[in-house]
Amino acid sequence: MTQQCTVDFDTIAHHLGGFTCQHAPAFIHLRNPLALSNWTLPVLELMMVAGAVMALVHSIRRLRREGDPTNLALWFATVAYLFVIEIPLYFPNVFGVQDQLGTVFAHNAFTVQFLYERLPLYIIALYPAVVTLAFEIVRSLGVFRDRGVVVGAICVGFVHHCFYEIFDQLGPQLRWWEWNGANPINRPMFASVPMTSVFIFATLGPIVVTALVLLLVGKRVPRTGRAVAWRTVLAGALVPIGLALLSIPTSLFGGPNPNTTAQAIIFAIELGVVALIALPVLIGQWRRGRRVSSNRFVHAFGLVYLIVLAVLWGGALPEYLGAVQGVTADGTPTGNLVYASVCFVIAALAVASVSGRGGDDG
Repeated sequence: MTQQCTVDFDTIAHHLGGFTCQHAPAFIHLRNPLALSNWTLPVLELMMVAGAVMALVHSIRRLRREGDPTNLALWFATVAYLFVIEIPLYFPNVFGVQDQLGTVFAHNAFTVQFLYERLPLYIIALYPAVVTLAFEIVRSLGVFRDRGVVVGAICVGFVHHCFYEIFDQLGPQLRWWEWNGANPINRPMFASVPMTSVFIFATLGPIVVTALVLLLVGKRVPRTGRAVAWRTVLAGALVPIGLALLSIPTSLFGGPNPNTTAQAIIFAIELGVVALIALPVLIGQWRRGRRVSSNRFVHAFGLVYLIVLAVLWGGALPEYLGAVQGVTADGTPTGNLVYASVCFVIAALAVASVSGRGGDDG
């Protein structure tokens, strides 16, 4: 077994889809999408890659039409953030943090996999696709214009959380990935999802990357290509530092013997604060109506995202309802359907809020 293929990762890989990281290609591995372990994998993959491409086209269009590089910077900053934050999670032994992190999770085998089977293409697409979707909803509602960078970034985090949790609460049941239940870093759990994913990755990460991009590549920043490029990379690279600083309240109760009850309470309070700030602002901006811009990207990808996830949840529902103590007959853990449904309703309302209102903003 090579250094990168740890026993824990290989065990999870076998359980997920019957594949192994032993002798896996270092850079890329291509598979037949019709021969994956279940039909939902290529559907999810196609949707996320299409969303990322749509987000990139939209960002380029805004740059050309309005001379605003913010969207394009956000797209690439989220990809930079992905590599900085996730690569050490995939190879903790290579980065010397095996004792601190261990094996956190493993992705299933999709059509396109990178880095010894660790990184599916759809994950690279997920970051810019869904962050851009949340950002465009908030921007089209005029939040940044009327309430500033900080409040706007918090609203992006809240909207992103709602879209992300529809997906996050379903993934483990459909074997899109598997969390390492033996790793204490994944506790406390919310159904089948670690609270670190529910808050830090689904909410806090988008807040931080949005704020950094707007501060470093905002309208008052010099617009030369070189200046935008290095500021974009810097924004993505700084996200983990921002996450570490803002995660101090929960990390105080971590360590070898974490107080998971205290951590769960703090996570819930933090998420509640984000919601209490974002919801009144978003509703208030929508009620103004005349200042809301229609957005074709949100119409298209937002609708596709919701329809596809609704279909995938529908396919998973029989197994979900037949689960015993949160585990399906297929041996996979279930998410929280009620919470995912609430997030779905909020996400749908967010898409509708910038549909058919005001002028078309691309």
